[in-house]
Amino acid sequence: MRKWGPLLAVCLGTFMLLLDVTITVVALPDISQELHTSASALAWVMDGYALALAAALLTLGTVADRHGQRRVYLVGLAVFTLASLLCGLAPSAIVLIAMRIVQGLGAAAMFATSLSLLRTTYTGRDRAAALGTWGAVASAAAALGPLAGGVLTQVFGWGWIFFVNIPVGVLAVVLTLRLVPAPVVRASGERGRVDVPGMLLFAAFASGLLYAMIRAHEGGWTSPGTLVPLVVAVLALIAFVLVQRRTTHPLLDLALLRRPVFLAALVAIFVGEFTAYGFMAYTSVWLQSLTGLSPMGAGLVMLPSSAASMVVALLAGRLLHRVAARYSLPLGLLLVAAGAFAQSFLTASSAGLTLLAGMVLSGIGMGMVIPQSSHLAVEAVPQERAGMASGAFTTFQQLGYALGVAIFGTLVASAAQSTLTGHVADAHAASQQLTGGSAHQLLDQAPAGGRQAMDHLLRTAFTHGLNTVAVIGGLLAVAAALFCAVALRRQARGTAEAQADARSRAARATDAVLS
Repeated sequence: MRKWGPLLAVCLGTFMLLLDVTITVVALPDISQELHTSASALAWVMDGYALALAAALLTLGTVADRHGQRRVYLVGLAVFTLASLLCGLAPSAIVLIAMRIVQGLGAAAMFATSLSLLRTTYTGRDRAAALGTWGAVASAAAALGPLAGGVLTQVFGWGWIFFVNIPVGVLAVVLTLRLVPAPVVRASGERGRVDVPGMLLFAAFASGLLYAMIRAHEGGWTSPGTLVPLVVAVLALIAFVLVQRRTTHPLLDLALLRRPVFLAALVAIFVGEFTAYGFMAYTSVWLQSLTGLSPMGAGLVMLPSSAASMVVALLAGRLLHRVAARYSLPLGLLLVAAGAFAQSFLTASSAGLTLLAGMVLSGIGMGMVIPQSSHLAVEAVPQERAGMASGAFTTFQQLGYALGVAIFGTLVASAAQSTLTGHVADAHAASQQLTGGSAHQLLDQAPAGGRQAMDHLLRTAFTHGLNTVAVIGGLLAVAAALFCAVALRRQARGTAEAQADARSRAARATDAVLS
């Protein structure tokens, strides 16, 4: 227990925070009915959490470098657990959204420090096994969210998707205090200043970008509600880069991005999360609203994917030190791509086995991508940059998922709208209702004699949207695999040349001594 207790404490926190990214998906109808909220407010129940999590990750990773990873992790655990209680007790949508944002901030503190805690606690093969286990937990949590949410909502009520975090959070705090060693923190004179401008600019960039993508779902890509926050995000990013290049103690050392291994890890996790999990929420909506599955049933359809990801990630952790990353990481991304392509053959009449097969393939791919990319990210930087690297890695991981949900939601709705145009009076409004899980309302509005035809039209529109985003995600994963293969091969070649040059210099020095 002493040996693997720290791993258990870190994995409990990681599982909770990633589970809460997707656990609300199947509970939204019940939340809407009880709190009498609008569709846009429901979207913010999910996106408020993801927004706070993504915007604060990099900041809290750097704060942890200065004030201690364990201390920041414990504060995050406490905030997350308390916010979970308040989420479950929320009397209105406004309170629920506010507490979800607070919950996201606590989750960011936990997520930003999890990898660096494992790095400082374990070495050698134990570290590889710990990272593999962490990857398995991370892979399973996001995919198990809909199933866990379905079970808890149907059996106990929607509040329990948050109440379940309380005993787990308390246990994680106790284990962390008792078993996780406190890393050595630099003396106050060595910590330097906290990069407040960098923190604010990065938060503005992440918030503006995610808000723009969310607004595009309702207003379109050219609406002021989309363009204004997008412009703000671009300007904030430019200012952030300028500030990071000039400050003595940057939030993100941009020199890290010139390391091919570190950059490949960030690209791999971003694209993997974007493709594998970005449109899973809409697949869940389709399964429930148009195929007649219950929330629990839709979660069960996704269970094989999470199981495959967990098993593969555990095996990858044990074999991580034996397999070259330049082979395993691109292969994992190609499997994610293959899984996405397999899911692009949905029809109005049936899902077919390709849906399940595609989810399993993507799960296997992510089971390889998560532990391998996390291993590369923490090993590619100096020890004093561990918190920064962990924060950057998990920021890209969460941004990949959050942007995937936002962008794919807009694309699914746009593709569905193109199919509905000419068949319904307001194709835009109908596509919003359809992708929001309100297909039954559209069916109720159809004449009694035309409901069968309307049902077929809605199925065709939704599957067209899902097939479109599956192909786009697959192509992006292929491009990422090629990028990682080239970057890691170039790094390996550079390392080999440096070693050969060192051996040559040593041989010449020996010859000079002997002569």
